[in-house]
Amino acid sequence: MSGKFEPKVPVTLNPPKDDPISLDELSQANGSDGGKCYVAIKGKVYDVTGNKAYQPGGSYSAFAGKDASRALGKTSTKPEDVSPDWQDLSDKEKDTLNDWVTFFSKRYNVVGVVQGATNLD
Repeated sequence: MSGKFEPKVPVTLNPPKDDPISLDELSQANGSDGGKCYVAIKGKVYDVTGNKAYQPGGSYSAFAGKDASRALGKTSTKPEDVSPDWQDLSDKEKDTLNDWVTFFSKRYNVVGVVQGATNLD
C-alpha cells in the first residue's frame, strides 16, 4: 500500500544511526564546497547531500546544517524560523512537522542525532 509520502522513485535507505552529532559538526554539514549536507528535524539528522534544493543557493538552503523543526512546522523557509524549538507550535503546525518527519524518513538516511537535543518528542 502506498502512502501519500511515498517517494516517486523507490529509495533504498540504510538502517537509521543514532551516532551523536555535535551542533558544530551539524553546522559544518551545510553543503558548501561540495561537502556533506545535513538537515535535522526533531533532533534526528538526515543526509540530504544529494538534493540540490538544500545546497547553497537552493530553495531550502536555509535548513542546511541546522535543525529546521520550527520552520518545517510553520511551512517557512525564512532563516529566522529555522530553529529546533517546535514544542510551542499549534497542533496543526505540529501535524505538519510530523508529516515532514515522515517525508524525510522515506527519502533520506538518518545519520545521527543532534548531541544533547531536547526536542526529540
